[in-house]
Amino acid sequence: MDGTLATTKPAVPQRGAPKSAASRVGGYLRRHGIVFRDPAVEALAALRAHKLRSALTLLGVTLSVSVLILVVSIITGANAYIENRVANLGSNVFLILRFPIITNQQDLLKAMRRNRYVTWEDYEALRDGMRLPRAVGLETRTDGKVRLGTQALDDINIRGVTANIADMDVEEVETGRYITDADNDGRTEVAFIGQQIAEKLLPTVDPIGKTIYVDGRSFLVVGVAKPIGAVLGQSQDNFVYVPIRTFLKHYGEHGQGLDLAINIQARGPEWMQQTKDEARTIMRGRRHLDPTADDNFGILASDTIMGLWNNLTGAIAATMVGVVSVFLVIGGVVIMNVMLASVTERTREIGVRKSLGARRRDVLMQFLVESAVMAAVGGAIGIAIAYLLSTLVRVLTPVPSQVPIGAVLLSLAVSTTVGLFFGLYPAYRASKLDPIEALRCET
Repeated sequence: MDGTLATTKPAVPQRGAPKSAASRVGGYLRRHGIVFRDPAVEALAALRAHKLRSALTLLGVTLSVSVLILVVSIITGANAYIENRVANLGSNVFLILRFPIITNQQDLLKAMRRNRYVTWEDYEALRDGMRLPRAVGLETRTDGKVRLGTQALDDINIRGVTANIADMDVEEVETGRYITDADNDGRTEVAFIGQQIAEKLLPTVDPIGKTIYVDGRSFLVVGVAKPIGAVLGQSQDNFVYVPIRTFLKHYGEHGQGLDLAINIQARGPEWMQQTKDEARTIMRGRRHLDPTADDNFGILASDTIMGLWNNLTGAIAATMVGVVSVFLVIGGVVIMNVMLASVTERTREIGVRKSLGARRRDVLMQFLVESAVMAAVGGAIGIAIAYLLSTLVRVLTPVPSQVPIGAVLLSLAVSTTVGLFFGLYPAYRASKLDPIEALRCET
């Protein structure tokens, strides 16, 4: 080193050197961007200049997109609502019942003949014989009347429960406590009540320690649940829970003639199917069913309810797809007619462009882009309308309607594709025009 600072000159690209990928892409976009930009700008200008014609042209696409997104939004919100509020049996919980979900009269008549009531002995067999579940509980319910002084409430959900139902169900304690094993062992007359019962019978005092009358029998209030709200317009806070042994003492010992439900909580979602299989095996063995015979009891889980609900919403969605398809075809035909009229109006312009060197594919691309932009604008308007209607549904109804981003992207893609498809024939006609004949045309 001679003590001087070494300097390096920036490399100068050699003439004829290969260009980078970024340079090639940039050059392509500069060369071809005008092919997409100018027709798009012209299409938007035509839409602004002829507002009424544009509205009628885009009506079919706009209606189809708005209907599609609105239906998807309502179904998405309803699915979340049903999953969280109706099909929520508890954390990793399924039920053993007399009947499964039955969707037709023939199966109902068959099940009524052969399905037997779930009994206390069935509960004990599962509680003592199963190895996989986290907990096995029992519940039963009926409708009854609750009274305090001169105030009486009808159609109250009276439910007998074991203590471990507290860990499985969705109800949570706000004040006081839940039913305990000691309550069940002693068949005590205690009650855990819903928020609505407390507000209507004991609005100004602490309910804990007060006595209410359930179907004429006195019960000491030991706890009040947190408010749950309404599901499909029905309040979920008008209940009274009592120890199940106390319930059976008053309404039927050993559950004879009562619809008992065995609640089984799996250790986690991955254990659900194995736990169901173990419960089914024990129940079938107790009832001496042949390997080829159907179950004479039901197993109800959240996925069963959601499967039934998804079948219903799937049928609704399929119907709406048919309706949307009709709107799309109508909208596409209208766009095609408008583009054919545009080709006729602009015949001389096409002749001038071709005489100046425009190729067939340039003219074809021009009209295709215009048609696609028109349809995309109609789709965007439909998305805005659907979003507004979805917001109104969410505000005015209990259904948490929500617009999925996937539905928005799909709608834009479908509307643009419709524009391309129905714009293909007018664009083809424009590209086939002879420049000499086109220049002679008087418009």
